[in-house]
Amino acid sequence: MEDKFQITLSAARVNANYSQKKAAQLLHVDPMTLRNWEKGITYPTSKKIEEMEILYKISKDRIKFA
Repeated sequence: MEDKFQITLSAARVNANYSQKKAAQLLHVDPMTLRNWEKGITYPTSKKIEEMEILYKISKDRIKFA
């Protein structure tokens, strides 16, 4: 049976060994934007979610958005 647990966006970033600053640079967004996504204040576009899937090496289905 496949494991389908979800993790937070910030946990996905940490598991991929990126600081908020570095991940923001690689995603071409301001660190405050990434911080707001991780806190559930705002939400990324579909394109940015796809970029995070590649960067963090995790399916968007596993990421829990607040």
